[in-house]
Amino acid sequence: MSILGLKLSPVKILTADALSRCLTFVSARSKFGKARLPKEIFEERSQEHEKYGGDPDQPHKLHIVTRVKSALRRPYWEKDLVKCFGLQKAQVPVIHKNIPSVNNQLKFIKHLIRIEPLKTPYGLPTEQDLADSYINSKGELIIRRLLQPVDTKAIKP
Repeated sequence: MSILGLKLSPVKILTADALSRCLTFVSARSKFGKARLPKEIFEERSQEHEKYGGDPDQPHKLHIVTRVKSALRRPYWEKDLVKCFGLQKAQVPVIHKNIPSVNNQLKFIKHLIRIEPLKTPYGLPTEQDLADSYINSKGELIIRRLLQPVDTKAIKP
């Protein structure tokens, strides 16, 4: 078939002969049955929880996520995740829940961020205490509890 003097070739159809050549290539590839990954990768690493100050039985409830590298010249999905997590400004900590759905998204941008556990030595704040709460440099949530007025009727002389 020719149009304006150009020959167009018909669509190629794979035959049994072409498929048999592919199968021999795949079978030759199966010679490498030994795993190339070192066995140390698959060993249990529970002792590392103590190294990083964590407890595998009682994981922390909240993360402190901080962007430490720029998202410029990164793929669009990484830029979208940085924007979604509110990490547009560098070195500004943002708190997120420690749940699998959040952790699965954070692993895609793990090279851009630093994740630390949020320690709550004084418990979680109430809504009234949120205004006077702050995070110190050790990753602890410090709550300045508002003092309630003393009920003079309850105190008897």
